Order: sequence, then structure tokens, then C-alpha cells
Amino acid sequence: MASKRDDGTTLIAENRKARHEYFITDSWEAGIMLTGSEVKSLRVGQTNIAESYASWEDGGLWLINSYIAEYKGAAFFQHDSRRKRKLLLHQSELNKLKLAIERKGMTLVPLEMYFNPKGLAKLKIGLAEGKKLHDKRESEKKRDWNREKSRIMRDKG
Repeated sequence: MASKRDDGTTLIAENRKARHEYFITDSWEAGIMLTGSEVKSLRVGQTNIAESYASWEDGGLWLINSYIAEYKGAAFFQHDSRRKRKLLLHQSELNKLKLAIERKGMTLVPLEMYFNPKGLAKLKIGLAEGKKLHDKRESEKKRDWNREKSRIMRDKG
């Protein structure tokens, strides 16, 4: 089931692996073109964006390889669970993203999927650059040290 946040949004899915695998330089909120059965399946929380990515194809931005389970109540009009879904952004944002992808060789990674306070499904995508193995180790050391530091401060104070 989806979890409600303080700012009125309802988190559906989160890509935790993205921050481990990539340096996220910037992020955008994009709308998603969905069918009715996909929205109902999202409301139940049956989705996974861990292996998905966003790509520039056919003059638009598409979410590829995201999984939204088939909705059991929609007997006749089912959707394909791994179909390409169009992402909706302003043209100026699309131009910036296209430039960053083509020139700098960066990747667009979905970070989280949620319903905004109006009830619309949104996807937070991040402009990302891949981490090397030593970068991953360094960020893991930093995270462990911060965890240990907070334990020490909690016990002392």
C-alpha cells in the first residue's frame, strides 16, 4: 500500500538503488501518461521502478522497463505491464534534458513515483552520472561514519 507524506503526496514506489549507482546532479517532476487500469494498480501500490530508465525516443521522453502490475478488476481492458510510458514535461525542460543526454552522456533515472495532492501520478526523474566502484565505496564509508557519529552523539548526549 502507498504511504502518505507530510506534504500531501502519496509515495507509490522509490528507486533506492539509484543514489547508490549514480551521482544525481539535478531532478525534475514529470507527469506520466497512463491508462485507467494502470492508475488503479498504482493506487494499490503494485509497481516497481528499480530497473527502469528514461530515454529520448520518437521526439519525446519515455519511461522504459517500469513495471506496473495488471489490475485484477479490469477483466477486458488490460494493459501491458512493461510497456513504454510517455513522460510529460515542459518543452524548455525537455530541451535541457536532451542536451544533457546527448552532449554530456548523462542518464535519466527515475527516483520515485508518487501521487501529488491533486491525485495525479508523478515521477521524479534525476539527471545522473554513473559512479565508479571506488566512488561507491567512498559513499558507503561516508554513510557508515555518519551513522556511527550519530550513535556516539546519541549515547554521549
